[in-house]
Amino acid sequence: MKTTLVPGLEHTFSFKVSPEKTVPHVYPESDLFRDMPHVFATAFMVGFMEWACMEALRPYLDDDECTLGTMINVTHQAATPPGMQVTAHVRCLEVEGKRTVWEIEARDEVEVIGKGTHERFTVNKDKFAARVATKGRTP
Repeated sequence: MKTTLVPGLEHTFSFKVSPEKTVPHVYPESDLFRDMPHVFATAFMVGFMEWACMEALRPYLDDDECTLGTMINVTHQAATPPGMQVTAHVRCLEVEGKRTVWEIEARDEVEVIGKGTHERFTVNKDKFAARVATKGRTP
């Protein structure tokens, strides 16, 4: 990771909510999920928040690196129907070696829909893939 990454970095990222990002699509195998309202799912909102942080980090990574989410603490305080655009504003709070901590606020076209904090670690892609492959071979 490049040493130019410092706390205070801000980034804004937007996404249009599609019907596939609504609650019934989180676990379509479950009737409990299938019967829920067709609004932006918390699970997909969390992924969207992570995506915004990954985009903010992208220019600071070497080609052999990626970042992994290791902690997320967010609220989901308002429903968003499909077709609306959501925007995440992220701000880097901490940089400690390969660890970064982010403050996140997500809004739809009307109001704040969620906010909180997120931690990511930068890893070497090949080393991480090798570690996961070894774990997958463990009986």
